[in-house]
Amino acid sequence: MPRWLPEHSKAYDLLAAAPAVAWFGFSAFRILAAIAQNLQRADLHHLGVTFAVGLLAEVAGFFFVLLVLGFLVIRDPAKRKAEGMVPRLMAVCGTYLGVAVVWLPPQPMGFSLSLMSLGFILGGLGFSAFSLAHLGRSFSLMAEARRLVTDGPYSVIRHPLYLGEAISTFGLTLQYNSTLAFSIMALQFAFQFQRMKHEEQVLARQFDEYEGYRLRTARILPGIY
Repeated sequence: MPRWLPEHSKAYDLLAAAPAVAWFGFSAFRILAAIAQNLQRADLHHLGVTFAVGLLAEVAGFFFVLLVLGFLVIRDPAKRKAEGMVPRLMAVCGTYLGVAVVWLPPQPMGFSLSLMSLGFILGGLGFSAFSLAHLGRSFSLMAEARRLVTDGPYSVIRHPLYLGEAISTFGLTLQYNSTLAFSIMALQFAFQFQRMKHEEQVLARQFDEYEGYRLRTARILPGIY
């Protein structure tokens, strides 16, 4: 990073987020191109229910990627960051693998699979949007501390945004239904679990009240984990 940029400035944060912004931007463009291609091939005068549901699922996937992209741009600069390369590696892999499946060839979907994909994406997207509304400009990709959020879904679980993303990612992966697609998804989930642990360590160092918050909440699934 340029030395003339203060580490906790917004300009520094935007520059640090530039690779992720580019990745999510290109991925969103790829989904949009696939939607346009499907519309060109379709008979718009005789659209079946299966096609309409599949199209809605693809559009929902596009907005899911766009949502993450938007909050990357508007977030506040970090107050504290994790030290070392391992937390950064977990964050990078968890972030980039999340939409990596869109670079695989889409697979034909019947009505049931299209409906499942749409349901999971919309459900995850809705919960992610609800979580982001409370997280606001404290959104992070790396293990960083901006502000301790403990209201809304964060009053019950410590990582609701990751839960919403996981649900949407599963729905998105259904559109690329293959062993490779689900392997990418499983690997991304594994990185995300490690990422949560690193984020909690940073938050605990930055905020004295974090330990009490941790003890009264679940990490991601109440009563389970």
